[in-house]
Amino acid sequence: MALADTTQIARRRLSGGGWWVAWLIAGAAFVALWWFGSGWPVDYPKAAQVPAMRVVGDAMKWLVNEASFGIFSFVDLTRFIAALIEVPYWISSSLLATGLMTTAGSAGVQIFPPVSWIALIGVLGLAGYWAAGWRLAALVVALMAFIALFGQWTAAMVTLASIVIAVPLGVILGLLLGVLSYRAPLVERVITPLLDLMQTVPVFAYLVPVLFLFGFGPTAAIVATIIYAMPPMTRLTVHALRSVPAEIDELGRMVGATPRQRMWRVMIPAAMPGLMIGANQVIMLSLNIVIIASMIGAGGLGFEVLGALRRLDFGVGLEAGFAIVALAIVLDRLSQAVATKLQFQPHRGEDRRSLIARHPYLVASIVLALGCGLLSLVEAGFQTFPAAGQLSTGSFWAELIAWINVNFFTQLEAFKDFLLLNLLIPLKRLLLSLPWLGVVGLVALAGLQLGGWRLMLLTGGLSFLIAATGQWEKAMTTVYLCGIAVAVAALIGIPIGILAAEKRRLWPAVQAMIDTLQTLPSFVYLMPVVMLFRVGDFTAILAVVLYALAPAIRYTAHGLMQVDPTLIEAGRAAGTTRWQLLTKVKLKLAFPEIMLGLNQTIMLALSMLVITALVGTRDLGQEVYIALAKADTGRGIVAGLAIAFIAIIADRLISAGARRTKARLGLK
Repeated sequence: MALADTTQIARRRLSGGGWWVAWLIAGAAFVALWWFGSGWPVDYPKAAQVPAMRVVGDAMKWLVNEASFGIFSFVDLTRFIAALIEVPYWISSSLLATGLMTTAGSAGVQIFPPVSWIALIGVLGLAGYWAAGWRLAALVVALMAFIALFGQWTAAMVTLASIVIAVPLGVILGLLLGVLSYRAPLVERVITPLLDLMQTVPVFAYLVPVLFLFGFGPTAAIVATIIYAMPPMTRLTVHALRSVPAEIDELGRMVGATPRQRMWRVMIPAAMPGLMIGANQVIMLSLNIVIIASMIGAGGLGFEVLGALRRLDFGVGLEAGFAIVALAIVLDRLSQAVATKLQFQPHRGEDRRSLIARHPYLVASIVLALGCGLLSLVEAGFQTFPAAGQLSTGSFWAELIAWINVNFFTQLEAFKDFLLLNLLIPLKRLLLSLPWLGVVGLVALAGLQLGGWRLMLLTGGLSFLIAATGQWEKAMTTVYLCGIAVAVAALIGIPIGILAAEKRRLWPAVQAMIDTLQTLPSFVYLMPVVMLFRVGDFTAILAVVLYALAPAIRYTAHGLMQVDPTLIEAGRAAGTTRWQLLTKVKLKLAFPEIMLGLNQTIMLALSMLVITALVGTRDLGQEVYIALAKADTGRGIVAGLAIAFIAIIADRLISAGARRTKARLGLK
């Protein structure tokens, strides 16, 4: 209490206009420490570093080699869980990808083939027609036909076999954890930091522990996918349940429902729109991780993209990437349409009609699958898309990249060298020369101003831990790469968002572009920039900008579109010009939303920096990647936590600033 009271008193005194004095004093102290300081306040002493890598590594060894529950070990438990996951995966893989085999693996003999490509496209088209009509059916059929036409069908089915297991498990576990958090606030307080870490620690960092505990193969990839994709479902479940009007819950009490009945028969159905958003996020994140999951045995489209990156085959990588996008759109649109259909479908009493009359689409799907299966015994084209009919754009992209390199190599190299020598390298040297103690102090002061003593302790403590674990220099390199990439993404994305909001007819095209950018796998962005600019920091920044651009556009456009029309009319009535209306009214009111978009841009940039370690960066991302290559659990997790700490600091400061701005503007 004493610390809280003292901090609140200090904030009240500063709120009267003294923050600028505090920042002036802090800035002067920082400059003095930077310019004249030496020793431990500038460079964190190695003797005082926390041996976190060794502790985490030893803990992992203990879990793998010694931890037990009496008659079985901890590894036995995790392998049992993997075996449970493997059963439904084997079923889905047999249906979609491999067919029924006499023995597991590629050496087995196929007894029965997988579902025909024509049958699966037809079944998904029927599902789309049942859920939302012919438009959705046509979209689903076109996207699945695109996958087959470009020779990605087999790989897509391997990916789909994993997704149809990982997504339901992620949704169910996230839903149960969200319900538990809603009912028990203590549980929510405990798991919230864990969810933050699950969403911000790079996937590479926990691939090694997952490998040790669950083995190599598709089941380990499914576990990693669930860990990565589940947190949004949990958060949105809590949010959706809290958004249910109190009158609905009270109605359940009045009719005598038990707490369990109220939750599952009243609250959950009422919260279904919010829950479906969470399920949609699980689908998107599961497809986002398929390439990384392919490193531990997932295979499928992710393996195709990864192989194309290693060969620098941009065409094949782009086609596999667009196949992932197509699969994401199909699953997204179908899941939303089916959920909406089931939610608003009227309840009927006992139906005495025949099975065909009651379930015509289901019967048609079964007949189609069986019919195509029988026809495939006569004509192989019914089973697999004919190779002669497949298309490929690989040669086009290879020739385009070669033409650009031949004709514009000098200009591209000059542009890269100019930015490296005049901006990137000086900024990197500047950040690396900053005293750790001064940076920690400024970050803590920002937390105090924006959120109070709790945020001050959080931001200051996390930044101190980065230094104490020996990650400061790598972290500053990460901040340098992320900072430049986010600044460039904001300079490009915010004007595009403004233009899309002001010219509404452009928004559908812009939305389609950013949807593609957000679902296209991160590895795809590396190939063209590496082929044009070789490896290094400049290449990494370009790839990060392309990957992280979408939120800056989306949130800017959304914020401007959500401005109260009455305020816009009031501005016009006051005689403001269009420029004044945009700069004095719309942008000010949309500023909190734009800041949240910047926050999301930072999150995506940090996640992409781990991928760019493949092109020669020297930051925390490279530490994580090296740890994966060497199976060094301690090194990977500590570096991953340092990235997570940077993400959490940025998230909390920006979110607190956005809340303060909303409160000052009187916005909800």
